[in-house]
Amino acid sequence: MLPECQLFGTLGCHLCEVAEGVLMPFVERGLLVELVDIADREEWVQAYGLRIPVLRRCDNGRELGWPFDATAVAAFLSN
Repeated sequence: MLPECQLFGTLGCHLCEVAEGVLMPFVERGLLVELVDIADREEWVQAYGLRIPVLRRCDNGRELGWPFDATAVAAFLSN
């Protein structure tokens, strides 16, 4: 079972769009990813503004920062 995740990013972020593309094969296999726009909350802007995109596991709070590829995502989800 794949853990639920959040992808922190914002509209107009090219790297965030690339990250979504990296995650699509995982989503097609059942990964649930909530897209979180950091612009919605000031604390997210402070925490992630210079690091987006960031993939965060909901079950344990671990984060995978950009850059990442499919291999890194697979390892991140299995730990």
